[in-house]
Amino acid sequence: MEQKSSNVEMTFWDHVEELRWVIIRSLLGVSIISIVAFLNKNIVFNKVFLAPKEPWFITNRALCKLGELLNSEVLCLNQNNLEIINIKLAGQFTTHLFTSFAVGIFIASPYIIYEFWRFVRPALRPNEKRHSRGAVLISSLLFITGALFAYFLIVPLTINFLGNYQVSEQVSNTIALSSYLSNVVSVSLSVGIIFEVPILIYFLTKTGIVTPIFLRKSRKIIIVVLLVISAIITPPDLISQILVCIPLYFLYELSIRISQRVYRKNFMPAK
Repeated sequence: MEQKSSNVEMTFWDHVEELRWVIIRSLLGVSIISIVAFLNKNIVFNKVFLAPKEPWFITNRALCKLGELLNSEVLCLNQNNLEIINIKLAGQFTTHLFTSFAVGIFIASPYIIYEFWRFVRPALRPNEKRHSRGAVLISSLLFITGALFAYFLIVPLTINFLGNYQVSEQVSNTIALSSYLSNVVSVSLSVGIIFEVPILIYFLTKTGIVTPIFLRKSRKIIIVVLLVISAIITPPDLISQILVCIPLYFLYELSIRISQRVYRKNFMPAK
């Protein structure tokens, strides 16, 4: 993989040492941004993490206006005041640390991807390096797009459904701060990771593990899998699942196109 010089290849332990420094530099980048986020808690909490539960949040306002046009009150999300409380002595402080770290991971994600790409890149052949130009940019954009998609659409839907769900009128919803924030963070980051599927398919096709023919034949199974994934990362209502499943299916179709191009270049004989 990485080489100390043009003539001397690195040993296994040299690779381990290099990987250790990749992880250290990545954690350092995350830590710096996390500290900045920690010092700006008003913006991080009031303007970002707690915003999706408020009526003035952009998604809630947009869907509410759409609901007025369609004469449908169902689309008017998060119009009731959702009370958030802290029930542990150190709860707000530990949640503050956790949330700051999550912000650090999100903002530093392009740098983290770049660091790991630098580690892997020397192992590629010259033609593979040429065809994989822009990998860091594309991977970063996919992750950020997925996380923002979750934050602006899935999170408000989740909060609206779970925050207003009642088994009885005698039981009111008062949500713990840690529960609320862990839901926002886990949904956003998990969808960001799921949006990396085209990159995964690219490398799996390159190694011959999957083919575009296999991907096309697996469409029906994949649709079921995507519906299951959508059901896991969204509240149990049909609209939310469909809204999540549509972009995931689009990513799968994009993955088929990517796989087809890679397969044609690497495994099909030149005409």
